[in-house]
Amino acid sequence: MSQIRIEQHKSGVIFYMKGQFVGGDETDRLRKLVNKISEADNNNLILDMKKVTYLNSTALGVLISGNAGFVKREGRMIICNISKSLENIFVITKLIKVFTIKATLEEAINLISN
Repeated sequence: MSQIRIEQHKSGVIFYMKGQFVGGDETDRLRKLVNKISEADNNNLILDMKKVTYLNSTALGVLISGNAGFVKREGRMIICNISKSLENIFVITKLIKVFTIKATLEEAINLISN
């Protein structure tokens, strides 16, 4: 079962994601939440994917669209704590060049705090 726990941080919002995002209800919820945050006054979103085991192309599309929304509003969407298998997906699809990806949550927080 996939979950997204949301935490407000002084410099933005953190999504703690868990499970597989394979284009079902969980991905629809992710889309709605990302859009809601990008349209609000929050200019920064961190996606902590430490417990994400799989993202399919639909979920990647949600992330690409969400990132574009943040960039358009001069904000940032940062991905952190990705597994080696997820990192491979980002490398193979060349999305590693599109997203800001940090190794740890602390690094992501430091980036939006500056």
